[in-house]
Amino acid sequence: METLIPTWQASVLGGVLAWIVVSSMFNVTRIIRSLTQPWVSSCVISGIPIILQIQKYQHTFLDALFTGLSCLVSVPFYTGFLPLLFWSGHGKLARQMTLLMAVCDYAGNCIKDVVSAPRPKSVRILTVTSDEKDFAMEYGLPSSHTLNTVCLSGYLFHYILSYNETSNASFHLLGFAFVCVFVGLIGLGRIYLGMHSVIDIIFGLFLGLAILAFWLCVHEHVDKFVVSGQNVTSFWAALSFLSLFAYPTPELPTPSFEYHTAFTGVALGIVTGVQQTYDNFHHEDVPRVFTSQLPIAVFFCRILVGIPTILLVKFCSKALAKWILPITANALGISIKSSGYVPGLTGSSMVKKSNEVKQSNGYLQKMFFSNQDSFDVDTGIRLLQYAGLAWSVVDFVPSIFSQLNL
Repeated sequence: METLIPTWQASVLGGVLAWIVVSSMFNVTRIIRSLTQPWVSSCVISGIPIILQIQKYQHTFLDALFTGLSCLVSVPFYTGFLPLLFWSGHGKLARQMTLLMAVCDYAGNCIKDVVSAPRPKSVRILTVTSDEKDFAMEYGLPSSHTLNTVCLSGYLFHYILSYNETSNASFHLLGFAFVCVFVGLIGLGRIYLGMHSVIDIIFGLFLGLAILAFWLCVHEHVDKFVVSGQNVTSFWAALSFLSLFAYPTPELPTPSFEYHTAFTGVALGIVTGVQQTYDNFHHEDVPRVFTSQLPIAVFFCRILVGIPTILLVKFCSKALAKWILPITANALGISIKSSGYVPGLTGSSMVKKSNEVKQSNGYLQKMFFSNQDSFDVDTGIRLLQYAGLAWSVVDFVPSIFSQLNL
């Protein structure tokens, strides 16, 4: 007889909850920061001459090359690329890369805000894109670009080898060399652009290798659970909710938590949608692009239909969440505030004060509750907004494709 909640799920959720409580009681973040921040900061300072030496070779071609590569491996790019991967018929690869990206994003941003190590000072910033300006507001260690590149390019290489059993040793060697060169260029580019120090790149590289090794051990089990497990949606929703509270408090406010919340919502939406529609749209026998069942012209039509649809769903999800969450909170008697999503709940002085309190509280209070026990409704809105967007990618839009014979 199956239990209502499998033991391992209860253990995982209980373990996360216990960590939240223990970390809040003993102020684990500040302890770790006091032990690591001085050493990392000294490494950043000592590495500045290396950055300046590399920047002596500045050239407009290198500026464009490394800026382009940085955009190619950024979270916004992956967020736009992953829907196309789902619609191309490579559902397993797409959902695995989405979940791996969520793990990388959470782990990397947690470490950034725990250590709160500065980015290199007194160096020229050789990139002016809006995304880089946002990234520069985060702490430095580890380099998220390096971390993400190691994990995602490494997993893609593993996936290609797994589904191309006829490839020879020279193909393996060439693919491995390409991944190594690509990762190296990303790391060098982050130093050249003045966005990271050497220690950031090295730590991002080794953290990425550790996460990739772990993921290659568990990815089949994770995928089996997502497509055919028990209590998938409820477990993942509970885990996503607890992860918001388990996130550490940075020394100073950064946008890292917002990025994590958004991609946690993406993972939740993907898991929910795939679990519900796997047999219809995401099984291994679905048509794949560049085959007779899914020619490139039809795939292009999918893009023309799908992209506007998911953007509309994202807008509607945000509007619906902005309406439902405040009403629900008021009905439950929960005091709420908004940092900007809900104008009626925003006051310049109150928001400024509540944001300061939010960044200084412990694990249990720092994100949702201030000293007036007010709930930051923007976090829930952001989570639901991106969950709705991701759900539409794997559920709503494929249903439209089916109706249109795409």
